[in-house]
Amino acid sequence: MLAGAEVMASTAARPAQVMTQNLGATRSARPAAPRRRGESAVRCPLGGCGLGIGDPRADLKQICVHEECLHNMSRKKDPIELFHSGQLVKVCAPMVRYSKLAFRTLVRKYSCDLCYTPMIVAADFVRSVKARDSEFTTNQGDCPLIVQFAANDARLLSDAARIVCPYANGIDINCGCPQRWALAEGYGACLINKPELVKDMVKQVRNQVENPRFSVSIKIRIHSDLTRTVDLCQKAEATGVSWITVHGRTVEERHQPVHYEAIKIIKESMSIPVIANGDIRSLKEAENVWHMTGTDGVMVARGLLANPAMFAGYEETPLKCIWDWVDIALELGTPYMCFHQHLMYMMEKITSRQEKKVFNALSSTSAVLDYLTDHYGIDRSS
Repeated sequence: MLAGAEVMASTAARPAQVMTQNLGATRSARPAAPRRRGESAVRCPLGGCGLGIGDPRADLKQICVHEECLHNMSRKKDPIELFHSGQLVKVCAPMVRYSKLAFRTLVRKYSCDLCYTPMIVAADFVRSVKARDSEFTTNQGDCPLIVQFAANDARLLSDAARIVCPYANGIDINCGCPQRWALAEGYGACLINKPELVKDMVKQVRNQVENPRFSVSIKIRIHSDLTRTVDLCQKAEATGVSWITVHGRTVEERHQPVHYEAIKIIKESMSIPVIANGDIRSLKEAENVWHMTGTDGVMVARGLLANPAMFAGYEETPLKCIWDWVDIALELGTPYMCFHQHLMYMMEKITSRQEKKVFNALSSTSAVLDYLTDHYGIDRSS
């Protein structure tokens, strides 16, 4: 693996502070709406309309009333319709630091059907304007979209769901992150042992979000006793979960083989859609897992980082995809470190050891662009 490019998937360490060094070519935002005394600015994730509101818990429906934003949401695609198509649904996993707007935009160009945001801590999201501004951004082409939350409190989760409801197709509850910090906070994989809490969170979101098409899903790991996992999933289904994503490892397992047979058993016990997740690195592998498990879709993390064009059938990242990433990242103002790390992943299979050493040491956008042009003859006009 390329130096400095550690994967932080939904099973990731605590998110780091937001980078401030941008690529510089950002879109111009709309002028901010005037604030009343005591209000704090809340950036609209669809276009920066700058609506100001007071206490976000006072009336969460007022997060944005920009006409264009609300009109945009009326055109959102319904992910449930994808699962009813009978075709393989290809899903980009929640990845801390990585599955943000720019990367989601890229994989959608290469046959990705459904994207998740990085995992967001619901309590921080509800209580902090800064957290909302830094953790959630979307645009008109970013659909269908699922916002994944880490939560241990049903009220806070339902508040977070109400905030994102106008801008996303649904939320997902992270019940699979095995990292120590998440478990210590009562988030992630510890929730597979708390089915009543999961049930309460799903019910409160359903009660608080008025849109009947807004999905509520969960992403889980399996128990060593699979009957417990089946019981958890059936209780979640009875409560109103829209679909379930199953990572086929236990909380204790990291690099052991994925238990695809367990995913198959879970799918056979459910009447709602199930997504298979774990160790999928190519479209062929995705199709094999889909057929093997009988699930409705597959979710991929590391495989897409290494090759964002994977779902379109490419065995390695094509040069066109690399330049698509450059263009998208420049347009959306992606922080340089994130921009660079994505490229390191994408170029893993097409660079020599010496080339990796040189490329990894680059420290500016202009240096990266010069390197790509000089070494691979990539012309941005092509």
